[in-house]
Amino acid sequence: MSDEALKVILAGGSGFIGNLLAKSLIADGATVWVLSRNPLKARLPDGVQGVEWDARTAQGWGSLVKKADVIVNLTGENLGSARWTAERKKRMLASRVNSGLAILEAIQNTPRRPRVLVQASAVGYYGLTGSRIVTEKDGPGNDFLSRICVQWEAATQPAEDLGVRRVVIRSGVVISPEQTALRQMALPIRLFVGGPLGSGAQWFPWIHPKDEVDAIRYLLAHPEANGAYNLAAPEAITNEHFGRILARLLRRPYWLAVPSFALRLLLGEMSVMVLEGQRVIPERLQALGYRFHFETTRAALENLYHRTI
Repeated sequence: MSDEALKVILAGGSGFIGNLLAKSLIADGATVWVLSRNPLKARLPDGVQGVEWDARTAQGWGSLVKKADVIVNLTGENLGSARWTAERKKRMLASRVNSGLAILEAIQNTPRRPRVLVQASAVGYYGLTGSRIVTEKDGPGNDFLSRICVQWEAATQPAEDLGVRRVVIRSGVVISPEQTALRQMALPIRLFVGGPLGSGAQWFPWIHPKDEVDAIRYLLAHPEANGAYNLAAPEAITNEHFGRILARLLRRPYWLAVPSFALRLLLGEMSVMVLEGQRVIPERLQALGYRFHFETTRAALENLYHRTI
């Protein structure tokens, strides 16, 4: 698929990855519409056309679908921004499922359907897998994050029956100093109190922002790509190993472990996001021929912080 002539509808385009993806597409001549609840206030890249939507229906924007070659759905309330109350868990699920159903409704109601739908998901799909190597062949887990991912993915699955090629991207943690995850990991290290979270033995699947964006575009460009793809760097690494590399880069010690019980008290159920992980391998993406720009933690962090170890 030629990127130059692409017409793309991007849901969730005002987020970090959506913004980077929109810039990348615009730079290559694509037309990009970003669906936003408040397009006038959203910080959208130059050249992007903001379109208002309610994230629940096709009302007001569905007519764009007949013009689009691609729909990319990256929507979903941030999982790590606040403690998981019962009400918040409902919102986290609803924000993912309802937006997917709205996109499906728009596809069903148009005579000319997009060629490709990219559906966001996460490596949390696989559940609590311990040290076992996980590929796209593995099924879902049964914890809360896994159940969210299963329903998130399922919301747009019927589009395949309508002849739309659908790609599901199960992303690891996108690491960037601009993003919450890496900032929170770096802060105690900068303050000289860095150390492993819990045992530190939990696996930490990560991906550099450039690889996240370029992998999505690679999947768009290859018509044989369909189904689920893990978007995580090939280097499987533990929380402790990742932290030690980050501490070396920041010229700080790495010595004060945070006990698991303290994190559970502080974060509640959300602590699973830092105390558990998946040893994820991007098997299908590499088999398709994608070559990562940043395969190792050291290379990725050196690039992001513009310094060397």
